Amino acid sequence: MEALTSNDAEIVIPLREGRPEAIEVMYDRYAGLAYGLALRIVGDPGRAEDVVQEVLVSVWRKPERYDPARGSFRTWLMTLVRNRAIDSLRGTWRRQGGDVELADDLQDLSGHSDPWPAVALSLERDVVREALSALPADQRQAVELAHYGGLSHSEIATRLGLPLGTVKGRLRLAMEKMHSFLTA
Repeated sequence: MEALTSNDAEIVIPLREGRPEAIEVMYDRYAGLAYGLALRIVGDPGRAEDVVQEVLVSVWRKPERYDPARGSFRTWLMTLVRNRAIDSLRGTWRRQGGDVELADDLQDLSGHSDPWPAVALSLERDVVREALSALPADQRQAVELAHYGGLSHSEIATRLGLPLGTVKGRLRLAMEKMHSFLTA
């Protein structure tokens, strides 16, 4: 279990092996963050839970889709959550099959009494909120529309009545500032 928590990329190895503790680690580490993102996009707690469950089950079923050369596991997982939440809003994603039954030993993963993962997640959220609030209003608005509203660059330009190049520039500057803020 210790090896599972040392590096995000190492989560994929036990996932690919079908080891139950891998999904537990994935859930413990990312479910709160994934739920927060999904809730921000879909605006409905039940729907957000469904989005997160669907993404985690799809990762459990096909972990080979993750390519470490393209980015971190966390970034890949949050991208899946964002895309699935947007699909849910647009109504373009249809449930493929019924509910998935987990093995008996995976039924209750919520009985953990360790508060530190929740504290770490809360601190991480606070840092991201602080980074967003440090952006100029026009850049923050573009980021929120793109990443939480699920709008394309063209849709943002139309909604704000701006040229497409201006929207792209604002998003690029915002991402550079967010990167600098979060890596400092």
